[in-house]
Amino acid sequence: MSTSTTKKLTEGNPMTLILEFSIPMLAGLLFQQMYSLVDTIIVGQTLGDNALAAVGSTGSINFLINGGCIGICSGFAIPVAQRFGAEAYDSMRKFVGNSIILAAILAAIITTVVCVFCYSILAVMHTPSDIIDLAYDYIFIIFLGLPVTFLYNLTAGIMRSLGDSKTPTYFLIMAAAINIVLDILFIIGFKMSVNGPALATVISQLIAGLSCLLYMKKKFPILCLSKNDLKLGRHHSQVLLAMGIPFGLQYSVTAIGSVILQTAVNGLGTVAVASMTAGSKVSLFVVCPFDALGGTMATYAGQNVGAKNIPRVKKGVWTAQMLGTIYAVIIFVVLFLSGRFMLRLFTSTDVVIEQAMMFLLTNAITYTLLAAVNIFRFAIQGMGFSTFAIYSGVMEMIARILVAFTLVPMIGYAGAIWASPVAWLFAVIFLIPGFYSCCRKLEKKFGEDGFHHF
Repeated sequence: MSTSTTKKLTEGNPMTLILEFSIPMLAGLLFQQMYSLVDTIIVGQTLGDNALAAVGSTGSINFLINGGCIGICSGFAIPVAQRFGAEAYDSMRKFVGNSIILAAILAAIITTVVCVFCYSILAVMHTPSDIIDLAYDYIFIIFLGLPVTFLYNLTAGIMRSLGDSKTPTYFLIMAAAINIVLDILFIIGFKMSVNGPALATVISQLIAGLSCLLYMKKKFPILCLSKNDLKLGRHHSQVLLAMGIPFGLQYSVTAIGSVILQTAVNGLGTVAVASMTAGSKVSLFVVCPFDALGGTMATYAGQNVGAKNIPRVKKGVWTAQMLGTIYAVIIFVVLFLSGRFMLRLFTSTDVVIEQAMMFLLTNAITYTLLAAVNIFRFAIQGMGFSTFAIYSGVMEMIARILVAFTLVPMIGYAGAIWASPVAWLFAVIFLIPGFYSCCRKLEKKFGEDGFHHF
């Protein structure tokens, strides 16, 4: 087994391991957000507020579909992490082979369905008539690239499950640079509209995915698959689907609430849509550390459950929450002092900036809740309870729907900006007790004699 490309999270100080693993993931997430940020900055400054609103109006449906695909790939990586932690390498390779086949099948099905119904979905969401055609031009290309989304996230997820969070980041950084160049070339050079940044995003992610695949084949001898590994096995495919589908549904269920909320915001007009778009772009960038901590805990919990070390899982979760809380306080101060400057990267319209600032600060005061949502949810999924984690997504969906149908009609945009904080609160109330319930189930399953105590 190669020691240079894999890393055990079952030994050593949890704080050190979590930081070492999450920092490369954070870098990758930041550069991934650069895809979206560069698109939005160039679109807003070059093509105007209508184009900005058009791209923004697709955000929730993009999250619904792409998030579901990313979730499936993340779920597929959990059994790999668990078998790696248990040092059951033959079974691990079988899971990797089966995940490749299942991902290809699901990518083909999902891409076909969403592309056929793309325009109808935008219409049902009440996308404003002055931007719906632009929105369709953008999101249709993004959806055509869903197989590329599967390729990158599956290969990156497998590498992370084996403890390598750095390599996927390197390829994502490279792809981000290519994306920036292509954005400028397509929009400014070729005078393309919103389809330019969409195409740039797909091409860039394709390069990242292919790079991960080639690197895995060359540098991970532990992943040298036989023909038998690449045959669908009933047991292995069932376990993968039992992990991946709930993981994907959890993303999608959460996003359903966002779609309904976006529909309500769309009804408030183009200025409201542009404000939410600008605010969301900054927010997505600054919350990347919470996403990195969550992704880290999925691998950390998966490997340690494989090693039957539940006390170490608990220690790691609260260590990650402490780190998330510290960051939440820091980023609130940063946004309070410099949020308007950040927003001017996307638009120069004063009313859009002020409304976007309201959105940012309202979210920022509750970022500690967001940290808990990511950390506890991903830990639960890494422990193998992916179906259980769906329920927290349902709680978020219910919260956003309540806001969409109560606060937005009552007070308009001022109500819409409270959707995420309320959703995070609903989820946390469910997740923390749920985490300890899952721990007790595993403790009972392993038995005291089976434990490795921290």
